[in-house]
Amino acid sequence: MAEPKKSKQEDYHLLDEQVERDVADLFKAFSNPTRIKILFALKHRKLTVSEISEMLSMSQSAISHQLHELKLARLVKFEKQGRKVIYELDDDHIHDIFDLAIEHVKELYHYD
Repeated sequence: MAEPKKSKQEDYHLLDEQVERDVADLFKAFSNPTRIKILFALKHRKLTVSEISEMLSMSQSAISHQLHELKLARLVKFEKQGRKVIYELDDDHIHDIFDLAIEHVKELYHYD
């Protein structure tokens, strides 16, 4: 009996197309310098929009917009505490991805 025919994805070790799109969207979310600054700040502790705004010397509306994009990409999550909204990285995978990206860039460009 002949073996079942493999799909191109299996034969050539390609990702599923939906996975490809989702990974591209993830990297697109990392493509903005302001989002990188926000992610780096949230890597160290939970913060409010006003705290991030003050840290980065940017308007709260600009920070809120970037946080919205990061939420859509599932890179950050939030919890409400009374009138405050506290943001943090979504999970440990985000820490790992971010750490690896920084390590790669430092090695590639010989940063200390």
